[in-house]
This record gives sequence, C-alpha cells and structure tokens, in this order.
Amino acid sequence: MKFTSQFAFLRTIELDNWLTAAAVTVAAFLLMHALIRWSRRRIARLAEAGKADRPYAEILGATLGRTSMVAVTLTALLIGLTVLDLPAPWDLRVRHLWFITLGAQLALYIDHALSVAAKRYFRTHAKDPDAPATVAHTLVSWAMKTVLWTVFMLAVLANLGINISAFVASLGIGGVAVALAVQNILGDLFASLSIAVDKPFEVGDAIVVNGVSGAVEKVGLKTTRIRADSGEQVVIANADLLKNTVRNYKRMANRRVAFSLLFDPATPVAVARELPARLRAIVERQDAVRFDRAHLKNVTQDALEFEVVYFVLVPSYGTFMDTQQQVLLGALELMEELGVGNVRPVQRVAVDMAQGLRVVGDDEDEEDSGAPAPRVGGARA
Repeated sequence: MKFTSQFAFLRTIELDNWLTAAAVTVAAFLLMHALIRWSRRRIARLAEAGKADRPYAEILGATLGRTSMVAVTLTALLIGLTVLDLPAPWDLRVRHLWFITLGAQLALYIDHALSVAAKRYFRTHAKDPDAPATVAHTLVSWAMKTVLWTVFMLAVLANLGINISAFVASLGIGGVAVALAVQNILGDLFASLSIAVDKPFEVGDAIVVNGVSGAVEKVGLKTTRIRADSGEQVVIANADLLKNTVRNYKRMANRRVAFSLLFDPATPVAVARELPARLRAIVERQDAVRFDRAHLKNVTQDALEFEVVYFVLVPSYGTFMDTQQQVLLGALELMEELGVGNVRPVQRVAVDMAQGLRVVGDDEDEEDSGAPAPRVGGARA
C-alpha cells in the first residue's frame, strides 16, 4: 500500500508532459550517441597521425571506447525526467541517480585512462615493447585503480547521506594493523616496485650482490632469483637486495686494464727508453681498444717495472680476455726480439765456511761431531 502511494503522483502528470519527457529522452540519447561516435573518430585520426607526438589523443581515444551504453541510456532518461514535475522526495532521488550514473561513467573513463597511460609509459621505457607486462606495471595499475574505486564508493555513500567518517577511520585503523602484521611482505613488495621503476638491473643482467655473482632470472613481488655462475639458483628478498651494493656488469661501458711487466735490470737505457712506445704500439694494434699510458714505473736492483694501462671499449668479458692475451703475447715477442727477457726469481744462499763444512749422517748428531755445524743463510745446516 505504501509502495502504491509513493507512485500516486504519476497519475497527476499529464500526457503532454509524458510525451515531452519521452521526446527529450530520445533526442538526448541520439545526440549523446552521435557526439561520442564523432569524438572517437576525430581523436582516432589525431592518434594515427602521430602516436609519438600525440599521446593524449591516443589515451582519450581508448578511454572513450569504454563509454557504457547503459550509462548513456540512464543519462538520457534522467534528462527526460527533468522535464517532469516531480515532488520533492523524487527530485532528491533523481539527483542521487545523476551522481551515481555520471560518477560511475567517469570512474570507468579514469580507470581505462590509467590503464592505457600506465601501459604506454612502461612500453615507452621498456627495451622490448612487445614484452609482457612487468611487475611494476601490474602493481602501479592495481594501486591506482584501487584508490580510484575506493574514493568513488565513499563518494556514493556520502551522497546517499551515509556518514562515512567512522568507516574511513575504521579503514585507517585496519590499514595500520595490516601494515604492522605484514610489514616484511610490504617491504619486499615496495622494494619490488622500486626495482621495477628505478631499474638498477633487469632480467638477464649479470650482477654481483652480497658476494653472489650470476644472471638475474626473475624479479618477483617478494624475491629476486639469480642464477649463480656456479649453477645453483640464489633467492634474495627484494628488501635485502636493495640494502646491498649491486654491481651490474651488463651496463659496463668499458673495462680498464692495468698490468705491469718486469724486465731484466741489465736492460740498456736506450732499449728501456723505447719500451713504452713499443708497448703502446702493441696495445693499439688490438680492436676496440683505447690506449691510456705506458711508463717506467719503478727501478730496483731486481727488475725494471713498466706499467701499461688501456681500456677495452666492449664490455664483454670474453673480448677483454682475448685482447689481454694478445697484448701479453705481443709483449713476450717484444722481449724476445730485444733480448731483454722477463725477470726470473733469484734466490741467494749464504754459506759460512769459517768452521768448515761437514756432512752429518742420520745416526750422528752435532754433539758427537765435536764441532758446530756451519750456518747456511743465517741458519744452522
């Protein structure tokens, strides 16, 4: 009975008013539908004309594709209802429907715009645009959409006259409790997001961290998996990973090589003067190498020490070893050509012959010999 009494006002609306409302509804629907189609075509042409120069056109074109026909129909009906003379309670309900309908459609637009913008951003900054979505892409999209729909639901409840202060406070207290309970997991989660955004390394990079050397296999939400050089898989928590210094060898621009060569101290001065230039020529004969310097670094009674420094312009470790091998072989050939061979280790033994030298057998000792044993190099023989 009460339900019937609420709609009793419908009998008081004249037929002309109903027809006018229906005409306005149809006209509004057709106008909005045509306007949306025209806007989509226009923006699509702008996006195709220059996707790199017009990213906003691409985002707007994809966003308009999420226009809900239900929302368009409801909006047209609400426009038609504004023509009718409605009593105060129904006028308030129509205003609530306006807010929910337009708010839901706007939330759908923003939701899709966030998805397209995040996808475009990570696709632009990725090395392989066709690669699957990264962890950062998923986390960023999920976080933004969660905030968007939470705000929309709270706005709807507030528009309906519901006090959301206690609800927001409960969400805050609950969020703090959850954060304290899972702080380690959240720490790894945000560390994963930091790795994905800052990109100190990527999958496939050769890194060294906390004494572990290997190639990155996967960066997950909580852990990073590294295939060690020795073959086993090492799993490191993302938060612990960021606390240590990471050395990324894949991003090495070049390799600095410094080594020393020891020559015979009897090498003539004229030959020693030529050695830096000859060593430089050996280095510069190699491919992808930039020579830095070659100097006589030190002179001692045992050797002449020459230091050579150069850069390998290719970060590959195999190329570095091949180049170093050729340089060392060239240095050996130079030594052989000039007759100034490398220094051999020298061992000097001093023998004190003041008391004579006597061989003591296994069954004799020093006391039975009647004479002290001779000293060899400062020690008793």
